[in-house]
Amino acid sequence: MDPAAATQTKRVLLAAPRGYCAGVDRAVVTVEKALELYGAPVYVRKQIVHNKHVVKGLENKGAIFVEETEEVPEGATVVFSAHGVAPTVHTEAAGRQLKTIDATCPLVTKVHLEARRFAKDDFDILLIGHEGHEEVVGTTGQAPDNIHLVDGADEAAQVQVRDPSRVAYLSQTTLSVDETNVTVDALRERFPLLQGPPSADICYATQNRQTAIKMVASDSQLVLVVGSRNSSNSVRLVEVALGAGATAAYLVDDASEVLPEWLDGVDTVGVTSGASVPDDLVEGVLAMLAERGYGDVRVVSPVEENVVFALPPELRRDLKAAGQS
Repeated sequence: MDPAAATQTKRVLLAAPRGYCAGVDRAVVTVEKALELYGAPVYVRKQIVHNKHVVKGLENKGAIFVEETEEVPEGATVVFSAHGVAPTVHTEAAGRQLKTIDATCPLVTKVHLEARRFAKDDFDILLIGHEGHEEVVGTTGQAPDNIHLVDGADEAAQVQVRDPSRVAYLSQTTLSVDETNVTVDALRERFPLLQGPPSADICYATQNRQTAIKMVASDSQLVLVVGSRNSSNSVRLVEVALGAGATAAYLVDDASEVLPEWLDGVDTVGVTSGASVPDDLVEGVLAMLAERGYGDVRVVSPVEENVVFALPPELRRDLKAAGQS
């Protein structure tokens, strides 16, 4: 085959939607606006979103990231991350007279409200999620005496409840849709009266990105998912891509982590990014691929997104008072 002709067969299938979701955009803008309004430093409890490049960029602007509220000087401003916190964190912050801005994603707040509602009715709550993930910690804190963590169908077969007729399930918002459904089915087999949330807990952005990568992966020999390793939704995209037919799929923080040997013999590369990834990182991957002959980029867009969340009310109030919006 003519080398030029071979080069022309190389292409990129670019998934859409990808990158920032409404909750992540809201959280990042919250920190940026807080820095503009109150001045540096502004403290942030945990990573505002799970992406090391975003965190580094905010640090460069004056944000200071801490693990626990006790690390924030008394009276300072602290932003709670998009993943949500337990009520005890708010209590601790009040005790230190901190000015708090809660950037919890509204879709995570929805799960918190569901947990409190089921707990008020004295249900055992089976929370489908990954142990130690910040969102799971925050949700568990809403009703610690009622919530049991269930990580997959195997644990669904083992979990014990007080009354099988009063059991409900909730889920972490960033899980694999398909795997979560398998776990829910396993729970329903054991608990036929299992109740669930009024609408799915897995967020629209997670679902949309998984839908798009399924379409891309089925026609790709290699899938590159841009995202950090502590990003649950990014890790799930790799798993979904492999399950949908990609020969290989890798998670990379940026173009520098793509190994040249991954491209050996590959004609079609699928590209997407997790919900906490700024698009310039994806553009960097596309530029790297173009240098290696993958200049034909085709967008695969099965769904459109137009969701926007308002900034936290406490920040909007102060912005308004300062004549800003």
